[in-house]
Amino acid sequence: MALAHTILSLLSENSLSGYDVSKQFDEGIGCYWKASQQQVYRELGKIEREGWADFETIPQEGKPNKKLYRITEKGWKELMRWYAKPTERTRIREDLLVKVRFGYKMPRQILLQELKHRHQMHCDQLNFYKEKESCFKAMSNPPIEMQFMYLTLQRGIAYEVSWIQWCESVLSFLAEHPEIGVTQQE
Repeated sequence: MALAHTILSLLSENSLSGYDVSKQFDEGIGCYWKASQQQVYRELGKIEREGWADFETIPQEGKPNKKLYRITEKGWKELMRWYAKPTERTRIREDLLVKVRFGYKMPRQILLQELKHRHQMHCDQLNFYKEKESCFKAMSNPPIEMQFMYLTLQRGIAYEVSWIQWCESVLSFLAEHPEIGVTQQE
């Protein structure tokens, strides 16, 4: 999935400034797509050059003028072209899996620390998602776009839960096998 299509998807809902798009990556779609503010602004420039979006300049006092981007007809066509393409399974590229794979040859304490660190990171992210989930559950009749947002949040929750369970499984395995892993580099 290209970053451009994610941004076009956001622009299909509302006209947004670059700052607003970046904020969506931090708060709205961060559970499945990440982009820095620099990447967002660079991609917005490309999207505009392709004719997929244009912008309106909004004057601001004491600050630089704001560009409010909106999707164009050409942008809708590109978004629909991308949307119609079948998705592919995302390949895993995960440092921790490599570390665990060779954990029997490495210092045990380093692996234990890393697993505990990652376990805590995933617990923290899960708690964040659960807070968002409580907002969704509090709505008696949410609009359809909120229901679709909730579907993606549920996937983020499942992702964090699976990581937590896996980290706990590896930690249990290591606890049952204290002889595994070197205590110092040999």
